[in-house]
Amino acid sequence: MLHESMDLGFADLRKWYDFNRDRDNFHSLFTKPVDEIIMENGKAVGVRSGKETARCKQVYCDPSYVLDRVDQFNRVIRCICLLWGNNRRSEDHPYIEDPNRRSGRLILPGSELNRDSDIYITTMRCMDDYVDKRIAVISTNVETANPEAEIEPALALLGDIRERIVTVSDCYRPREDGTESQLFISQSYNATADFETTCLEVLDIFRRGTGNEFDFSTIYARDFDLCS
Repeated sequence: MLHESMDLGFADLRKWYDFNRDRDNFHSLFTKPVDEIIMENGKAVGVRSGKETARCKQVYCDPSYVLDRVDQFNRVIRCICLLWGNNRRSEDHPYIEDPNRRSGRLILPGSELNRDSDIYITTMRCMDDYVDKRIAVISTNVETANPEAEIEPALALLGDIRERIVTVSDCYRPREDGTESQLFISQSYNATADFETTCLEVLDIFRRGTGNEFDFSTIYARDFDLCS
């Protein structure tokens, strides 16, 4: 939700929350289920969770909160693959030429696979005190009744896979831009996996909600140090 006089940097959001959380007119609904988005005269004016209600001038949410206000336009399959643990062998994974590289990305063009959509592979090296493991995420738009068969070319490139988790998700987009209802709904994550389109959408929602373009000159490195 957007505070009626909010003009804050990222770090300032925490300070604003700390300042307001103990005031009688401030309601914290973090980590609580949303039972209802309250609409009055066609405009979003608050959120209800159980018997608690937080009122505001604008509401921002993803499609899962308002399925009656969005349309399905696509489906995406994602496959999370655990490639290796401590006893890895790089020859088991022909795609990953350098086992020490922290991350990588590969796009399989749909035109070379007889598909309308590209297939995306993102790899990440995850390290802690006990385990050094490589994880890959495969994603693409679903085009047939057998989504797992559609990602076989990507799975073949990864080679030996220890474990994998497959999900197929519906993708939704809002029916209106929110400027009238003050209810701003994002689209579902698409298959691209690089978050570029997501960042562009965030900027677009910011512009629709505030009437201004986001000013990147107001961001400082300190704004991202949220744990200090």
